[in-house]
Amino acid sequence: MSRRGYGALVLLLLVLLVLSCLLALGFGPAHLSPMQVGGIVLQQLGFAIDGPWSRGQEQIVWLIRAPRVLLGALVGAGLAMVGTALQAVTRNPLADPHLLGVSAGAALGAVLVVMHLGAFAGALSLPLAAFVGALGSMLLVLSLASRQGRLESDRLLLAGVAVSFVLMAVVNLLLYIGDPHAAGSVMFWMLGGLGLARWDMLGLPALCVLAGLIALLALARPLNALMSGEHTAVSLGFDTRRVRWQVFISTSLLTGVLVSLSGAIGFVGLMLPHMARYLVGAEHRRLIPVSALLGALFLVWVDVAARTLIAPQDLPIGIATAALGGVFFVLLLRRR
Repeated sequence: MSRRGYGALVLLLLVLLVLSCLLALGFGPAHLSPMQVGGIVLQQLGFAIDGPWSRGQEQIVWLIRAPRVLLGALVGAGLAMVGTALQAVTRNPLADPHLLGVSAGAALGAVLVVMHLGAFAGALSLPLAAFVGALGSMLLVLSLASRQGRLESDRLLLAGVAVSFVLMAVVNLLLYIGDPHAAGSVMFWMLGGLGLARWDMLGLPALCVLAGLIALLALARPLNALMSGEHTAVSLGFDTRRVRWQVFISTSLLTGVLVSLSGAIGFVGLMLPHMARYLVGAEHRRLIPVSALLGALFLVWVDVAARTLIAPQDLPIGIATAALGGVFFVLLLRRR
């Protein structure tokens, strides 16, 4: 794809993302037209606009749905970037923060804080514990998948699935022996959801997604080299061990923060990188931004489906992504 074609694609995805976010604000138990949504958003941004909507509809759009839609876009973008980086650094097309046990480790750390440890570090307790859990689970998977100092791609997925099962068993045990009322409130979060989003909690994930994008773009050339093999990367002068550590730490931090806010949402990091490669190829300076935009678009509309399929109740978004991801996983296995 030419540079002009790539620029046009990114611009198109950005426009689609903005339009999708605006349209998504109208979906839910209380349906609003695009004209009403646009007027409310402009009014909240400071424009003197009056229209056919009530004060209650303003609060629904601006205080409830807008933070939820933006959090969905941030989570989708972040998980897609994490999947892209993990697939490159492990040379495994099935690598994904959910399948490699990273999401399970983050969930374990978050559940420990919610049900047992409490806010030991203030507002940072939940994301900090989720990050430690994500990094610890990833290190455990890598140690199990390595043989004689070499990371074997075929063992990586098996180790990730095994560690994920063990960690989720611990999570379920903590839920079972904990306070039943707290366990009930945590269960929806464990299945993945964006219903707890608020404006004051969007700053940290936005900062982490932006920092993750910058960090992974800076590692684009080493990631390209690693996709060609360990010996190729070394011959080009890259310290593969340091590159892997940089990727693992940055992706663990990003996954931990996102999981602490949205719960365990799987398969986004598996599906969207492959779709992005189909559009722009495997060059990571192009692949990472496109993966992020596709992930944001995907999760915004999956959340719309979660809000409307069984309205007025919310369908946990992790159920929807797991169903779609399972089908995609099977198709990917049949092709490769």
